[in-house]
Amino acid sequence: MDVVQTLLAIIPIVWLILSLGVFKMRGDLACLIGLGITIILSIISFNFPILNSMTAALEGITMAVWPIVYVIVSAVFIYNVSKESGGMDTIMNMLTSISTDLRVLVLLLAWGLGGFLEAVAGFGTAVAIPASILAVLGMSPVKAAVICLIANTTPTAFGAIGLPVSTLAQVTGLEVKQLSYIVSLQLFLLIVLIPFILVMLTENKGVKSMKGVFGITLVSGLSFGIPQIIVSKYLGAELPSIVGSLVCIALTILVAKKMSPIGTEKAPTTEVTFEQGIKAWTPFILVFILIIFSSPLFPSIYKILNSVTTQIPIYTGEGAKPYTIAWLTTPGTLILIATFVGGLVQGLKLKQIVHILVKTMKQMGKTMITVGSIVGLSKVMGYSGMIDTIAVTLVALTGSFYPFIAPIIGALGTFITGSDTSSNVLFGELQVQAANSLKIDPYWLAAANMAGATAGKMISPQSIAVATGATGLVGEEGNILKQAMKYCAIYILIICVVVFGLGKVFQFI
Repeated sequence: MDVVQTLLAIIPIVWLILSLGVFKMRGDLACLIGLGITIILSIISFNFPILNSMTAALEGITMAVWPIVYVIVSAVFIYNVSKESGGMDTIMNMLTSISTDLRVLVLLLAWGLGGFLEAVAGFGTAVAIPASILAVLGMSPVKAAVICLIANTTPTAFGAIGLPVSTLAQVTGLEVKQLSYIVSLQLFLLIVLIPFILVMLTENKGVKSMKGVFGITLVSGLSFGIPQIIVSKYLGAELPSIVGSLVCIALTILVAKKMSPIGTEKAPTTEVTFEQGIKAWTPFILVFILIIFSSPLFPSIYKILNSVTTQIPIYTGEGAKPYTIAWLTTPGTLILIATFVGGLVQGLKLKQIVHILVKTMKQMGKTMITVGSIVGLSKVMGYSGMIDTIAVTLVALTGSFYPFIAPIIGALGTFITGSDTSSNVLFGELQVQAANSLKIDPYWLAAANMAGATAGKMISPQSIAVATGATGLVGEEGNILKQAMKYCAIYILIICVVVFGLGKVFQFI
């Protein structure tokens, strides 16, 4: 264990926390400086060749543009088109016909719809789309961003058709169904608790915020968590969040229709015809259809679409692989197609839609710099060995107490990379090696990495950039990070206690 190397390795992380959370620096500037610091440290302190460091950063920037910023632009584009066509006003009226209580709408949008979008698409859609709708419904944009960041935690474990868990199984050599089941068990308590946090945040009255909505909030959590456990145990990683989110939405609507919650924050409502409703939802319905049918759930279609790729050699170091751009299966392309078709159905002209797209791209300039810098930073840290150094030091320092902090390593990976999948690639094997050396169940610690990784998603600069881009809050990254940080700390503490405590009870550790 090299203490000096470890201290040097955490400098970029400390810089991001201080610059965004304490100094309130603009996200694009803070992350750009962070990238520069990381490149310099990797070359001077970790003997990383200059060319390798620069190409690692370039690979990260490329990944930021495609698919991450592409998805953000597409998500904001679908919202802007719906707003221009009047479809968003209709959607608002339909939602408020289910309930005029913003607490219930938060359960439907941030938790239910957000969970579904994460399950089928990922890459920021689950934050960008619900946050923008909540802001239009009258919620403070900052509050909408924070709520959607908190909601976009547990669903990310099985996001993008189960990609994080299936990748974790692949890198660790563990059986995917058993791993999926244990991940669901570790996350169950948080799945039940998060809807209560979202409701309390909506009104800012603590426990008093639950008046009139305790039952529906409990239903939203249980109806997501229980199906997820059952599906993960018997079917694996692809469907748990899809089934969980759909059951959650259906039961939440059913309960909302049978109750009259009294909230202090209200949204106006007018009657909407069936035809108006279908037309308003057309872009989002098309997103749903295109994403489902182009996913691994339909292998033959997915294989054809996923074969349309371009490989670009970028990184020059050891283990370098060409960066692959999948043109037709990325959510960005699918959302873009759905938006053009949906906009035409809603009565807009092609010229208008193109104009909206250009305008949307212009408003994403700072977001592109922020996301490009943070993903570039994560690639340099990963390739140069900085992340490995931090993780190995944590294992050495904690010994038999290591299972308690195992989720923190997963959270660290997501904080840096912005991706649960990347966190699992970085640290999955380390968790299994630690489990073997401590003679405890490798499935339990590998799952702990995944559970912890969902926490890091809440405060990742990349996720915050998505939220600010979607809600027009570019420059407010530090404020949002500060607000989300305390909830992230509570979330991580709970998952650490769950992993350590339940591990002892069920003799996994």
